[in-house]
Amino acid sequence: MKKPKMILFDYGHTLGYEADFDGVRGTEAIMRHAAHNKDNLGAAEISAFIESVHGGITQDARNAGAEINNLIYQRFVYDYLQIGFNLPPEQIELMFWNNASPAEAMPNAGKVLDYLAANGIRSGVISNISFSGVTLEKRLNGLFPDHHFEFIIASSEYMYRKPNKLLFELALRKADLAAGDVWYCGDSTVYDVGGAAGAGIFPVWFHSEKQCFYRENKGADERPACDHLYIRDWLELIDALESIKNIY
Repeated sequence: MKKPKMILFDYGHTLGYEADFDGVRGTEAIMRHAAHNKDNLGAAEISAFIESVHGGITQDARNAGAEINNLIYQRFVYDYLQIGFNLPPEQIELMFWNNASPAEAMPNAGKVLDYLAANGIRSGVISNISFSGVTLEKRLNGLFPDHHFEFIIASSEYMYRKPNKLLFELALRKADLAAGDVWYCGDSTVYDVGGAAGAGIFPVWFHSEKQCFYRENKGADERPACDHLYIRDWLELIDALESIKNIY
């Protein structure tokens, strides 16, 4: 291994931890800002409608390796139900997410980001997520207010989902770096470790003991066959970087 010029991160269960997701709770929060509600629908009714019209198509798209932007879902649902808000769509989306699935920084994630900044190692994010890029950026800025990511790539903005190597290659182009100069950290052996390796980027498997309620692949705890760094705590990444800090 040689010292990376840049380290890219996954978001969910890597930088940020979400204990659960409650769509009714999120909908209740945004409905307090409804300017009109033609049929006087409640949060549970709205959430049931959302699941009925979006559940299948969302999974079909993901099975095909694609992502649909949540703002499109949101616009259809509330236009169809004839519900309007006195706040802009991006603010409604963020409010929904913050209430449906509050987040906190993963333990020691802030410390590793501080280490990267102090040692001149660039950073960015690639996330499989339906929430819009601007909303993801706001969440990350809230979790790590003192850190600046060079860019944040949300699959919702680019259609493709990890492990498609196009997202990783897009990051390399944004960074203007060769794959050999970049590491990628994530919790999924399929989307993160396998995806990064497929693009020639050195993967770091962050295998946290915290439970993840939305993990999609059953083989998530199986060691990947590709060359990778295995860590269970972010302080281990700092140790690994310290051990190679003079290798270029």
